[in-house]
Amino acid sequence: QVQLVESGGGLVQPGGSLRLSCAASGFTFSSRAMTWVRQAPGKGLEWVSDINSAGSSTYYADSVKGRFTISRDNAKNTLYLEMNSLKPEDTAVYYCARGVRQSYDYRGQGTRVTVSS
Repeated sequence: QVQLVESGGGLVQPGGSLRLSCAASGFTFSSRAMTWVRQAPGKGLEWVSDINSAGSSTYYADSVKGRFTISRDNAKNTLYLEMNSLKPEDTAVYYCARGVRQSYDYRGQGTRVTVSS
């Protein structure tokens, strides 16, 4: 069965960095586009970033462009999100999902990121 397991979240000060990981199993990871979405406290899901199956094309929401970098290692079946210059408004539960934008069929359990001093 498809499994997506996120890790790497935590508490970080404004301006800090975190690297999220998503370990995928149960499907051919290298053949599927992947996406990161997030949900801030009391708000709906927000699309963050996409990457195509080869890792050659990436897309970002305006709110994170220039600060976040999505990448993947198809040999390790792992998706990443490098987050720099973090802001309090980046506080959310971050989910990796199989698909693009908010059109996905499987999503992980999420990892919580809190940006606070």
